[in-house]
Amino acid sequence: MEDFILTEDHLETGLRGIPVGYCPTSKVDPQLGLSYGGILLKELAHKAPEEVIFLLLNRRLPNDAEVKDFSKNLHSRAKLDPRVIEGLKTLPKEGHPMKWLVAGLNLMGMYAKNDSYREECMNVMAQIPELVAAIYRIRAGWGDPIEPKPELGYMENFVHMLSPPGANEHFARLMKVFDIIHFDHGGGNLSTFSGKTVASGHEDMYGSLISAMCGLAGPLHGMANQECLRFLKRALNEVGDPTDAKAVNNYLQQLWDRKDKLFGFGHAVLRVEDPRATVQYELGEEICPDNELFLMSKAMRVHGSNFLKQHPKVQNPYPNVDAVSGSLLTASGLTDETYYTVLFGMSRCVGIAIQIVYEREEARGGKGTPIVRPKYLYSGPAPTDA
Repeated sequence: MEDFILTEDHLETGLRGIPVGYCPTSKVDPQLGLSYGGILLKELAHKAPEEVIFLLLNRRLPNDAEVKDFSKNLHSRAKLDPRVIEGLKTLPKEGHPMKWLVAGLNLMGMYAKNDSYREECMNVMAQIPELVAAIYRIRAGWGDPIEPKPELGYMENFVHMLSPPGANEHFARLMKVFDIIHFDHGGGNLSTFSGKTVASGHEDMYGSLISAMCGLAGPLHGMANQECLRFLKRALNEVGDPTDAKAVNNYLQQLWDRKDKLFGFGHAVLRVEDPRATVQYELGEEICPDNELFLMSKAMRVHGSNFLKQHPKVQNPYPNVDAVSGSLLTASGLTDETYYTVLFGMSRCVGIAIQIVYEREEARGGKGTPIVRPKYLYSGPAPTDA
């Protein structure tokens, strides 16, 4: 690694670009985008989620026998303690679903704590689909949670337990792709770093993931998918016809003139279109090519990028993962966008948990990383000797 010199210009910048450790699971390259275990996302997006989870855990893809054994391992752990479900039923329905996810992880930690980060990682990955499905059904009032059938497959079982009333025949396929593309995203994003920071104090996996999900819940991170969908709905309402290039460009100019945000564009690292977005645009052409919200997201992909390219201060004028995910979920029948961040969280808990296992049990020859304790420079009044 090239030498890194820390200067005062790096202070109060959110640690952006400052190396603090290693991430063995995934990498975000400015030109190539996201890769897991050295394999580009576009090569993984349509595999079985179990294969990709195995890859993140072992840094290689499994053979047929290994994925079968690994799937059986997940299946054997896939049942939540029923007291978690009973605890969820006591939560206020006006609370945001991300608050419910945090509460659910806390309940899991109360009833299922284990002294091994690796075991807790496996249990969380196996059980979080049931947790999220139960949150949806209880909070939305769709009836009692549906009993899991882990033999269906990792995400197939989740779709079975979720069973949103408006889901169409494409929903299961979309959820498998959505799950995979959100599993991991390097080591320094807010949610992952938060989880690893808390774990560095030797908090258990559940408490660490709670902190991660609190980080994910904000509009600048995981909740961006909700914001992007709302943006597309407003744009569609004002533009009318998403195929009318003139109307779309007029709308973009109006946004710019009133200093409103063009949601779903830009990325801290990438300087090309987010491959996670590319995968979703391609999938959308297959499962919902005529959906108006998807057509609006496509129009923004073309005209939004071209508009932003005219402004040299914009470092990355291309769509990110959130630009299109909400339109696909809506088109496939899950129309309540307040749950979209929870779907993101369900997936991201996989990668964060695996990174926590690395930092606690594998890093530094098995010693683990030390407790996170950065230095802050005092900037208040000079101390005086009274």
